Amino acid sequence: MPDKKKIPVTVLTGFLGSGKTTLLNHILNDGNHKMKFAVIENEFGEIGVDEQTLSENVDEEVIEVMNGCICCTVRGDLVEALKKLYKRIDQFDGVIIETTGLADPAPVVQTFFVDETIQQYYSLDSVITVVDAKEILTRLAEEKPEGVENESVEQVCFADKVLLNKTDLADDKTLKEIEDKIKQLNPTASILRCQHAKVDPKELLNIQAFELSRVLDFDPEFLDEDAEHMHDETVSSVSCRIKGNINQLMLSNWIQRLITEEGANLYRYKGILSVKGVEQKFIFQGVGMLFNGDFSDMRWGIPEDERENVFVFIGKNLDHDWLRDCFKACIVSDKLRFNVGDKVQCNIGHFADGIIIKQWDDGNAYRIEIQDENKTNVWAPIDVDGYVRARK
Repeated sequence: MPDKKKIPVTVLTGFLGSGKTTLLNHILNDGNHKMKFAVIENEFGEIGVDEQTLSENVDEEVIEVMNGCICCTVRGDLVEALKKLYKRIDQFDGVIIETTGLADPAPVVQTFFVDETIQQYYSLDSVITVVDAKEILTRLAEEKPEGVENESVEQVCFADKVLLNKTDLADDKTLKEIEDKIKQLNPTASILRCQHAKVDPKELLNIQAFELSRVLDFDPEFLDEDAEHMHDETVSSVSCRIKGNINQLMLSNWIQRLITEEGANLYRYKGILSVKGVEQKFIFQGVGMLFNGDFSDMRWGIPEDERENVFVFIGKNLDHDWLRDCFKACIVSDKLRFNVGDKVQCNIGHFADGIIIKQWDDGNAYRIEIQDENKTNVWAPIDVDGYVRARK
């Protein structure tokens, strides 16, 4: 990786006519943030219109990706544009990608997970979705042919922040109904009301809303397992907050199974977990079949019995009870079968004699010293006979 900074990327999405380009103009013309942006414009057609509507007096770089959506036939061009842009990245403080209103944000977001070079050069800062207060309820309720996604639903589901624009065109009752619907689809997204897409850029730029560390901003209210949630016919969110500690391998096995079986139906998912035997918080998030999780620099700083795990999944046809039950099944028991000093047999491809030398070592149930001439140390991740059993 070149010795350059990692540049933040803001993705602006929203249905046609919602006010994305107006918002972009406000951002580029606002002198208070004192930042310079490279702008990647996307048009669904041969000729770009939005570039002409951007104010002429701004000196930001505009790269238009033509002949289709960024997320469809020209997504490769997005990758190439980002790679090419990075050669001159010292000139910019950030990148703004404005997608066409017909775009599903998922592949755009996935670009920052899949391409290793893009991962090295850029960090996805936030996904901002602009919605039209007069039209959004109709758009969200629109029935599509079988196999065709509702773009407005997906744009809301992938948002870190939703700008409820044109609030002057709707009454308070309608605005509340819109906000309830947005929260139903995406309980983690914050909502900002605005008119003419006028929002303080500081609310949108360099906010690290997509960063794993920002998952800590979960609203405890929506994570109440007993809270009542309205359900869309196909798209919904399921969340859970539970005390205890997770077994990392059990979680990993479940996530892999979930991705294999339900990946096509998952929009976004994220959570903060307490792994037994580890002081750092485990933070994960995923987009579709792409999962990213690791221990953060943040430490719990409280006793293990006071820690809790939280997650939220957003997607289509989710089985809420199954997700919660599988998640709870990853919680470990406080009582292990073996104590330090117990003689056991450990599976190292075959069962070998060993002695328990530590419980809950780096997320593993046991650290075991094999009774060989080298006194080899191995780990049993789960307290089951398949990994460790009483010595016969």
